[in-house]
This record gives sequence, C-alpha cells and structure tokens, in this order.
Amino acid sequence: MDDLHVGRGVTIPASELEFHFVRSSGPGGQNVNRRATRVEVVFDVDATSALSPDQKRRVRAALRKRLDARGRVRVVSQAERSQAQNRARAVANLASLLERALRPPPPQRRATKPTKTATERRLASKRIRSRTKRERAKPDDD
Repeated sequence: MDDLHVGRGVTIPASELEFHFVRSSGPGGQNVNRRATRVEVVFDVDATSALSPDQKRRVRAALRKRLDARGRVRVVSQAERSQAQNRARAVANLASLLERALRPPPPQRRATKPTKTATERRLASKRIRSRTKRERAKPDDD
C-alpha cells in the first residue's frame, strides 16, 4: 500500500492507516458469503505525525461528528464486489474527507458602516417618496 496523498502538501504514511476486512452485505452473490470484501479504514488523527497541531485541530473540528471516542476517523466501503476495489474506494473517501477538512475557511465578511453620502442619498430618496405619497392623498374636508 502506498502513502496517502491528501493534498496541500500533506502525505499520510501507509503505516498510520489501519484496515479491517469484514463480510459485506452488498452485491456479490455467493461471493458475499465466502469473502471479506467490506473494508474499514481507520485513521488516528491525534497519533499521526503527518499533521501539524493546527491541522489536527482543524480536522478534529471539521470531522467531529465522524470521530470516535479515541479520536479516530473510520471510513467504510462495501459498494464493490472485490476487496481491492472497496479498499481503493475507502482510501479515496478518506483522502477527500481530510482534504475538505484541511481546507482553510473562507474569509469572513468584514462589517462596514455606510458612508455619509450614502446615508444622505438614502434619506433624500425617502423624503422624495414620502412627498410623492403625500401629494397623492385625498385632500382634507376642512
């Protein structure tokens, strides 16, 4: 197994990925009953040496619902009929999860105050609209 290239200069050594193989409930006919084609990939975020402390914090925050009690991410694949295909799919899913988690958040909008001219322009248009509506009203019967 090769190292996992996540992107953004991050490569996870293959030795830090833990694989479990179980009998699948998916397609495969009688093959399902004989072969362990379901693949579970487990990656320990806290114990990895591939991520900096800041990156670990970002991954833990982004994947907090997917982490187990020991801080590990588990990705399962059983869609394919062969163990090799499920293994490749599970590793690819883990890579895309980590890549999305490591993506820096978009810059937040900075709140600004309207300029004095913009405020005056808004109030002037409100005065004009008010006058138009007042002139449109029926005259009093005094």
